[in-house]
Amino acid sequence: MNSAYTFSIYESVKQLPSQWNSLASSNIFLSTHYLEVLEESAPQNMSCFFIGIFENKNLVGIALSQFLDLNKLESFGERDKCVKTFVRNLIFRNFCSHVLLLGNNMLSGQNAYQFSEQIDSAKGIEVLYQAIDEIKKILKQKGLSVHLTTLKDFEEKEQLHFSAPQFQSFYRFTTQPNMVFCSCDHWHTFDDYIASLSKKYRDQYKRCRKKAAGIHKQKMNLEEIIAQEETIYDLYHHVAQNAPFNTFFLAKNHFRVMKEKLKDNFLFYGYFENGQLIGFNTLIKNGTQMDTYFLGYDEKIQREKMLYLNMLYDMIAYSINKGFKEIIFARTALEIKSSVGAKPEEMFGFMQHSNVLINKKMEQLFCYLEPKTDWQERNPFK
Repeated sequence: MNSAYTFSIYESVKQLPSQWNSLASSNIFLSTHYLEVLEESAPQNMSCFFIGIFENKNLVGIALSQFLDLNKLESFGERDKCVKTFVRNLIFRNFCSHVLLLGNNMLSGQNAYQFSEQIDSAKGIEVLYQAIDEIKKILKQKGLSVHLTTLKDFEEKEQLHFSAPQFQSFYRFTTQPNMVFCSCDHWHTFDDYIASLSKKYRDQYKRCRKKAAGIHKQKMNLEEIIAQEETIYDLYHHVAQNAPFNTFFLAKNHFRVMKEKLKDNFLFYGYFENGQLIGFNTLIKNGTQMDTYFLGYDEKIQREKMLYLNMLYDMIAYSINKGFKEIIFARTALEIKSSVGAKPEEMFGFMQHSNVLINKKMEQLFCYLEPKTDWQERNPFK
């Protein structure tokens, strides 16, 4: 490690240096407000470490690392029941259940670190490698060994920062693409977006809105979120449990804590039918970017009312009307997100197993660790 740089590892937000938020100003997911959310309501199988990089006592880099104990999960997802899924679950339980991550397993995109202009990114990454090693020692003192070390999600240009010798034994992988919706400069209102759709997709929009007749959408405040906490969690858990793959489940109080800490930067929208909450979606303002977050719904009503597609249109409408440049739609339901105008952005990561023999077979094992979805990209515009 370059002798000019040192690092500190923190396990509590209260310990973070006072300059932390000045470096996190361009990414809300590294701010102390969001890190407090993780501290107070992280998934039960997740623990977080915060890394500060210093040059002569001056903070020049910040990062987030998460440790996941997959043995604590009730299931990895119950949608797909096949031999490949059984093998994947077996591999995770026996060989990959302790995962140390540089980044945020709850989000898509590069939310791992932020450096100041004073530090070269490649040098900063080398320091983070040292910090990850130190976290492994901390975990070992707690009786926890790390099976899999993972760094994610990086754009193609960011891969160059990982060319140091320390990363030669890491397997480079690509995951499902991050679906990103970019707002056109000439769209000033949601009506401008609708006008730009081809006839087929304008008809899809009209059909979708017609199906949702009788559903009332409402922006919910903290008190309303608390009052509906049980129903909210049931709706979320239903969707999460039926996903093809999970490495965590949110804590029951997660949405309440998100609203408490992020305030107006966290938006919670409930969907009601006959006064009953039947679905919800959430958004996080992150500068000029809007990040979609977790959602939940009653599956039967979702199918009847095209609820999920209606939610996507509502997210787009809010973002365009409020002047956001991008919506990060993440990496699920790729085709339907494509049908509303989101484009795939390839993301890269690096992975290393602690067992040298298993690490040599990572390329063969990865097809089990990362479920692949076949999908067709759509273009809804004229």
